[in-house]
Amino acid sequence: GGGHERGMRSGTLNVPGIVGFGKACELCRESMADEGQRVLRLRERLKDLIFTQLDEVYLNGHPVHRLPGNLNVSFAYVEGESLLMGLNGSVHPIAASASLPPIAVSSGSACTSATLEPSYVLKALGVGDDLAHTSIRFGIGRFNTDEEIDYVAERVVAEVRRLRELSPLYEMAKEGIDLKSVAWQRE
Repeated sequence: GGGHERGMRSGTLNVPGIVGFGKACELCRESMADEGQRVLRLRERLKDLIFTQLDEVYLNGHPVHRLPGNLNVSFAYVEGESLLMGLNGSVHPIAASASLPPIAVSSGSACTSATLEPSYVLKALGVGDDLAHTSIRFGIGRFNTDEEIDYVAERVVAEVRRLRELSPLYEMAKEGIDLKSVAWQRE
């Protein structure tokens, strides 16, 4: 536009957009508290289902003071990228053959998706590199259901168990071997 409005904001206002934004704010005000509690309940359900069925699982972040729809978990002895690929169906033979819906999770932020470095956020929280590499972030929102949470938990538990069966480190840890005392050799 031209230099109308003293050069500060020229052009025609987006009235439908303004009205739509106002309505969105009104709907949020009416349902945000209840919806936040519902999403929190779903998050806790997912966490409980995973933590009661698997060992060596760690919650990343504060147990209470976190966003209702955020769950970040580390699964010891399971590479986060492998778990991610198994959950989205790209490598899991059962998921691919059964046409199971993929599960959209992440192993880090979008801005660091091109690197295999552990999450600097988790490191800042005091999570070691070994566990930071095993982390998966679940995002739960207003359109998720109890049935979806149950499905995700079932798939996560099955995939973690499958990957741990392939892990010599998990087997050694289960046998009581202190992995930090092992003298690893390069060939």
